[in-house]
Amino acid sequence: MIEKPSSAGDLLRDWRQRRRLSQLALAADADISQRHLSFLESGRALPSRDMVLRLTETLAVPLREQNAILVAAGFAPLYRDRPLDAPELAAARGVITRILDGHDPHPALAVDRHWTLLASNRAVGVLLSGVAEHLLSGPVNVLRVSMHPDGIAGRILNFREWRTHILKRLSHDIDISADPQLAALLEELKSYPVPPQAGAARKPQRSGHAEIAVPLILAGERGPLSFLSTTTVFGTAVDVTLSEVTIEAFFPADAATAKAMAMLVGHGGSEPSS
Repeated sequence: MIEKPSSAGDLLRDWRQRRRLSQLALAADADISQRHLSFLESGRALPSRDMVLRLTETLAVPLREQNAILVAAGFAPLYRDRPLDAPELAAARGVITRILDGHDPHPALAVDRHWTLLASNRAVGVLLSGVAEHLLSGPVNVLRVSMHPDGIAGRILNFREWRTHILKRLSHDIDISADPQLAALLEELKSYPVPPQAGAARKPQRSGHAEIAVPLILAGERGPLSFLSTTTVFGTAVDVTLSEVTIEAFFPADAATAKAMAMLVGHGGSEPSS
C-alpha cells in the first residue's frame, strides 16, 4: 500500500509535537491565532510561504526539513543544498581547514549531520591508532569508530561514562532533527558490547575538569591521554549542507596530555611516533 505523502499541515503538527508545544503555546510564540494554526494543521487552510517560514523558524526546524515543508505546501525550497566541495562553498571549506590545522597538535575533525567524517587534522591519527581497517574504509562514521569493539572502545579508560555521554548527545540530535538515519545509528551503538576491561577497570579519578564536562580518556603509549571537546558550527549558514557541518575539537585536559600530544604529533621539533 502506497502511503499518502505528508501535507504541510501534517509536518507542522509533527514538529510542534516533537517540540512538546501545545497549539496555544506555538500560536502565541508565532503571534498567530490558535484557530488559524488549527486550520493549518488540519488542512482546512493552506499556509502561505511566509507562514511556513514563520512557524518553522519558531519551531527551530532544521533547514533541510524547512525545505521539505515548503515543498509540501507547494512552494520552491528556500535553502540551497550543495555538496561541500561545490565552488560556492570554497570560503567555508577554507574556514574549516584553518580551524582544523590551527588546532594542531591536538585532534580536530569535521563531520556532517550523520557524524560522517568530512575532514580532520593530522593529530586525529593519534585517536585512531589501532582502529580496524573496515571501520576506516569508505565513509567513516566517527561515533561508530568511537563505540565499536574494533574501534577505540578498548582504549577508552572511562568507557561507560563516555558511552552515556555519546548516547545522550545522539538522542538530543535525533530530537532536534527527527533524522531516521541517526535513530538507526543510535540503536546500532546501543547494541555494541561493553569492552571487558570497562567493567573491571577502576573508575578514573575525577579532577576539576571532570566536574564540568565529560572527558575522553584514552590509553596511550606514554600514559593516559585526557581530552575535553568543544563543538563549532556555522551559526549563520543558509546552505543546508553547511548548516549541518560540525567541527569537533579536542583540547588537552591536563599538562601531561599536552606534552604527549606535542611529542606524538611532532609539534615543536619532535618527530611523530611511528
